[in-house]
Amino acid sequence: MLIVIDPTARRTDGESVRIAKDVLCAGASVVKVCVLDQPQAMKRVLARRGSHRVVIVGDDRTLLAALALLLRDGDGAGPGVGGGPLAMVPVGPVPLLAVARTLGVPTDPVAASRAVLRGGERRVDLLLDDAGGVVPGPLGIPSRRPRLWQRGTRPGRHRLRVEADGRVLADLDRPVAGVSVRPADGLAEVVVRPCGNQAADVRVRVRSVTVSGAAFSYRAGAVDLGPTEARTWTVRPKALRLTVPAPAAEGALSG
Repeated sequence: MLIVIDPTARRTDGESVRIAKDVLCAGASVVKVCVLDQPQAMKRVLARRGSHRVVIVGDDRTLLAALALLLRDGDGAGPGVGGGPLAMVPVGPVPLLAVARTLGVPTDPVAASRAVLRGGERRVDLLLDDAGGVVPGPLGIPSRRPRLWQRGTRPGRHRLRVEADGRVLADLDRPVAGVSVRPADGLAEVVVRPCGNQAADVRVRVRSVTVSGAAFSYRAGAVDLGPTEARTWTVRPKALRLTVPAPAAEGALSG
C-alpha cells in the first residue's frame, strides 16, 4: 500500500491525517507513506508506485490531480490497476470534499480508512477533457464564484456555444444561464439552462460535449477550474476503479 498525503491536509487537519495513517498502517502488511512537499512530487511518487495500491489522503483537489496523472499513464484498465483499485481518505474543509461524497467515499477518517481496508470496488464513469483534466462527477459552467476577469459579465447571462456530438444546443447569440455536464450510464448528460423562465431546459445524453465562447470557469464540487475559452469533455465509461464501503460497492457510479 502506498499512502500519498497532501501537505495541505496535514496542515489543516493533522489529527485526521494521523488517525488515517494509524488505521491504515495497522491494517496493512506492507505500507509506504509519502508526504508530498511540492507540486511536482505527486507525479514522481505515482510514477514509481509499481504494484503498490494507491491511497490518497487529501481533498477533492488532490483526488482530481491524482486521477489526471494516473490516466495520463495510459493505463486502459483504470487508475490503480497495478495494485488494486484507487482509494481515498478525504481530509480537508467540508466544501472541498463534495466530490468524494458524491463518489460514496466516507468523509470520516476512521470510516474511510476502514473502507480502504475492507471495502469493495466500484467502477466509476469519468469526464476527460482535452487539456488532460478529469472530473469523476458533475460539473457546472460557469463557476458559481465569479473571478476578477469575470466582473464585466452580466450575472445570469453567458454567451456560450454548446455542441453535443456535433449538435448545437446553444450559440453565442442566445445567452444562457448556465450549463451542467455529468457522466450518466456511459454517456454525458448535458443540461443547458436558458435565461429567464419562458424556455425549458435542453437535456441530451451524448458521448462528448464542447463548450466555447468568452473566457469561462467551471466547477467540480467546490473546485474551480479554468478559465478557458473552449473545452471538450468526453465520457470514459467505468474508467475509475475506486474503493468504497462494501454495501455500496455494487455497480458503477455515473454521477
